[in-house]
Amino acid sequence: MSQAPEVSRGPVVTPVRVVIGLCLIAPFVAMLWVGSYAKTDPAFIGIPFFYWYQMLWVVISTALTMIAYQLWRRDQRARASQKGGAEQ
Repeated sequence: MSQAPEVSRGPVVTPVRVVIGLCLIAPFVAMLWVGSYAKTDPAFIGIPFFYWYQMLWVVISTALTMIAYQLWRRDQRARASQKGGAEQ
């Protein structure tokens, strides 16, 4: 008899995927919480806090996105090796 097709499950929530989600959501939360940075002090080299805080988050967001991407690639390679390398 023929084999039954493999049933596709929904997305699997793993600790690595939770970390990926947190890395991607953190910049949004930080920038949408305007009350936390809507002030002028402390100034950094003459730049008010409001501006340098946002520019700092550009760098932090880049780093978090890179981390999330690397974790995602590692997770996908691990899943592909568990399935016998059928998918990439």
